Amino acid sequence: MNSKLKLRSATIGAGAILAMGGLAVAGLSSAQDETEVPPPGPVTTSEITTGENITQTVAPEAPETTAATPPITTEPTTVATVTP
Repeated sequence: MNSKLKLRSATIGAGAILAMGGLAVAGLSSAQDETEVPPPGPVTTSEITTGENITQTVAPEAPETTAATPPITTEPTTVATVTP
């Protein structure tokens, strides 16, 4: 009885593999049919651009902000240097 179960399981597995192979071949052939190139036609284009916007402005006479100066709250220290 055990050998009949193994034979039945092997038959079902082989049938599943064959079915998946058939579906894969059918999927490839239908995918290839859909890649048709459209017929050429008139193409209307506008002026060629680089995609950049150009804005012309006048530079200000003086900078709008002043230089940043951090508040120093500690006394400066010197580092001792060692000479050989």
